[in-house]
Amino acid sequence: MSLADLTASLKSLGLAGSLAWHDVVARYRGSVLGPFWITLSMGFMVGGIGFLYAHLFQVPVQEFVPYVACGIVFWGMIANTIIDGCGAYTGAVSMLNQTALPMFVFVWRAVLRNVINLSHHLIIIVAVMLIYGQWRSADLLSAMGGFALVMCNLSWITLIVGIASARFRDVPQIMMSLTQFAMFMTPVFWKPGGKLLDHALLVFNPFFHMLEAIRAPLLGGDPPRFAHVVLALMALAGWAVAFVVFTLTRRRIVHYL
Repeated sequence: MSLADLTASLKSLGLAGSLAWHDVVARYRGSVLGPFWITLSMGFMVGGIGFLYAHLFQVPVQEFVPYVACGIVFWGMIANTIIDGCGAYTGAVSMLNQTALPMFVFVWRAVLRNVINLSHHLIIIVAVMLIYGQWRSADLLSAMGGFALVMCNLSWITLIVGIASARFRDVPQIMMSLTQFAMFMTPVFWKPGGKLLDHALLVFNPFFHMLEAIRAPLLGGDPPRFAHVVLALMALAGWAVAFVVFTLTRRRIVHYL
């Protein structure tokens, strides 16, 4: 039944996308700029942190601002997807009670909702890369591959935190605290020094590999093969565990709510 649910949900990706789009539109209905308010505030954050930290760390602005822009924008997508995923099922109680949609549809809905939000924030990265000329050395193909691996991992994380949040209502607060802590432990707006593989804080930090897989090729760095390997292994192990958890709890999710 679980495999049938997954298969049916993949055939309903268009529906999940429509639900995600409706969520974004409904959230900002009546607003002049809509989600671009968040983009605007994120742009100010990039400018403020980029110029301030470049001065404090004695790093060239043209090198540091693109680094910070990619870090903040993609970290926002990663953290918000995890936090938003906590409400994948608790936020769809009425639909779960009234329809027979595949349970995975609500996971894709949460993930696609944040992909839509990311599409607005990419304006910041495009602008910064044009201003500082980073577009000349960017490897978009490698960055897209890294993004695909990141989304594979965020999908199974969304499934697990969605189920856990339906059962234990403290999980969203725990995930918010965890992502806030992880932001300072991850080089979002600071640069690690020395050899990366010598830093256990980075090697065993999955969020670092998620950022590195996308940010490094965009900034013209070497293809982050180590990050790709880590993310691929995480996706395989994570989906195996998540699917077992889903199989065991699928019929109970509605009762949890």
